[in-house]
Amino acid sequence: MDWQLLGLSFITVFVAEIGDKSQLAAIALSGSLKSPRTVFLGTVSALLLASLLGVLVGGGVAYLFPVRILKLIAAIGFAFIGIRLLWSREAECD
Repeated sequence: MDWQLLGLSFITVFVAEIGDKSQLAAIALSGSLKSPRTVFLGTVSALLLASLLGVLVGGGVAYLFPVRILKLIAAIGFAFIGIRLLWSREAECD
């Protein structure tokens, strides 16, 4: 097992999940219901399933396309999102 990769993926997902809407939903559910343990188990299993699907789809896509093409697609996608966000902010300012 690659412990460095395990640690890197743990830290990446942990930092990305802090304060997101799923965590806020879990806080709201556990505060309003009488079984925080059940809310914990439900949210953990949902995150595990979402991560499993992401890994399986990512592995399948990486098997079909070379890494260079995937990086190019990701770069174009992020650039497109960034330009769109800037464009929508500019339209709001007018």
